[in-house]
Amino acid sequence: MANIVQFENVGLRYGGGAETLSDVSFTLSSGAFYFLTGASGAGKTSLLKLLYLAQRPTRGGIRMFGEDAVTLPRARIPGFRRRIGVVFQDFRLVPHLSAYDNIALPLRVSGVAESDIDAPVREMLAWVGLDQRIEAKPPTLSGGEQQRVAIARAVIGRPEILVADEPTGNVDPDMAERLLHLFDSLNRLGTTVVVATHDFHLLGRIPDARMMRLDKGRLLDPTGSLRFPPTGEGA
Repeated sequence: MANIVQFENVGLRYGGGAETLSDVSFTLSSGAFYFLTGASGAGKTSLLKLLYLAQRPTRGGIRMFGEDAVTLPRARIPGFRRRIGVVFQDFRLVPHLSAYDNIALPLRVSGVAESDIDAPVREMLAWVGLDQRIEAKPPTLSGGEQQRVAIARAVIGRPEILVADEPTGNVDPDMAERLLHLFDSLNRLGTTVVVATHDFHLLGRIPDARMMRLDKGRLLDPTGSLRFPPTGEGA
């Protein structure tokens, strides 16, 4: 597999404090599935921000899609971001738009014709179990329903990379399994998937997934070769 992302000795510091991430080096293979694990405060969300270009590193190098992402001109960042689907921990839905229009938003931004939007949006709404909530706006949806809309929005454009921050944290176990199956299906179509999670019960559900573990801002398993957590370890 070719590498789609490369981090080399990356460090990230907010303001004048200690480094949140230190000497992080790894590669993501195109079409692979990764779980990113670690205790709360280990730096998972910060690492994901670097992956979807919401943050630039304080030091070190990052290459994405064969280009230097650290020196990428600001004018080109939106184009790169359209190749990356993101499921945010706080959803970031547009409150005045319906579930349908939130999910359709990435397609519209990408210039997809309206005649080609309806069918995939309705398919995604049905897949995440919200086909009866098509006109509902985020303030009227439960946390779990908002999470499902956010996931549908992230994957509808079949991004080259999908980055998900605790995507099953607000849904019941059955829906968590269903959403994970959606990520797996997208991965089998060629999307590189990175899922940050505290839920170690999910790890064995994707047999070919690789696991990267963060501890206090340092990556313990940069090769992603560790498939399952040590017995009895929590996240």
